[in-house]
Amino acid sequence: MTELTIERFESQLAMLLRDLPRGMVAELTDFAVAYWNGWEVVYAFLRDDNDGRIEEEFDLTAYVWEEWRPELTRWLAAPRFIPHTEVLDWTNRPSAGGARARVGS
Repeated sequence: MTELTIERFESQLAMLLRDLPRGMVAELTDFAVAYWNGWEVVYAFLRDDNDGRIEEEFDLTAYVWEEWRPELTRWLAAPRFIPHTEVLDWTNRPSAGGARARVGS
């Protein structure tokens, strides 16, 4: 079996997320999610206090791809999606483009 590349993972994740209603997130791990902001996939860490809110965005390529590849390969075989009110609110705004301007506010 061919090893999953980040390009293939992101392409498949984007395809899955684009087909879902706004506000749905991919539950990649118990502390990280991804969502479609209308233009691209956005990866984000969840807050440590387990309230489900987003702490900050991160770049999968530069940050964790090699470490997370096995887990994300398994995730792609059985993807999990959940509704996320915070993301729904962001993506419904006319200037939606990710959480960068809103994280921590």
